Amino acid sequence: MPQPVLDIVALRSLTAIADCGGFHRAANSLALSQSAVSQHVRRLEKTLGSRVVEREGRGTRFTPEGRLLVEQARRILAVHDEAVRVLLDTEGDTVTIGSTEHAADQFLPRLTAAVQEVRPGCRVRFRIDRSARLVEAVERGSVDVAVYVTEAAATEGTPVGGLPLTWHATPGWAPPPAPSPVPLVAIEDPCAIRRRAIATLAAHGVAATVVGDAGYLAGVLDVARTGVGVALLAAVGPAPDGLSPYDGLPSVTPIPMSALARPGADPATVAAAFEAVRDLLRPAG
Repeated sequence: MPQPVLDIVALRSLTAIADCGGFHRAANSLALSQSAVSQHVRRLEKTLGSRVVEREGRGTRFTPEGRLLVEQARRILAVHDEAVRVLLDTEGDTVTIGSTEHAADQFLPRLTAAVQEVRPGCRVRFRIDRSARLVEAVERGSVDVAVYVTEAAATEGTPVGGLPLTWHATPGWAPPPAPSPVPLVAIEDPCAIRRRAIATLAAHGVAATVVGDAGYLAGVLDVARTGVGVALLAAVGPAPDGLSPYDGLPSVTPIPMSALARPGADPATVAAAFEAVRDLLRPAG
């Protein structure tokens, strides 16, 4: 019996859904129609013989099989894109930009515009990963510029501002009455924002417990949309589908972000990219 084959294009659409928080935003980020993205998901589901994404109200939810596929898809795409870069170095000017999942839908478009302004016609590739892995990729030379959570990596990089953080939950959500702990949903350890959430509540004498975690942000959003708990998320851009800011808990200070460029990267490109991140993170007023 032939071995099933996972379509690279479909996997890219799936990870875009996870990164952007829904089909519509994923389609916009990929310059595709929403129906094309939906077809890609159905193709993957047909190959695997199981559902990977389910509609939930106005939002989407990854099934357990879908969350596993997203994790594997990131690994497949990273290896695939690196192989293309190394083996087929015929595409002309290409820049690879890395970002953590936190506010990636805000960082990547601005970084792309900044890079293409100083290098018209260049192709831009993306890599979404954890901060420590992004730093490793930059140091290996497979990522040209990366933006990441400073304290989540061993390399400090260049400070570019603080990422604002806000509690998010389903509309109308309320924590259980004290002394019951506040139920949290977070990315699994190690995660600097998870630690920031727990530390902030502890500093204000608020008991908390993690009731759900996931390896990636998409899983955190899926769990939070069930209403079981509150999540600390980047407060840049619109709230994720199905969630709203929740102001019933202590405010959290912005978490420092850094940017890092590979050795030998074009100075004008680096300067433009770094300034684009600073502009996004610059406090209003």
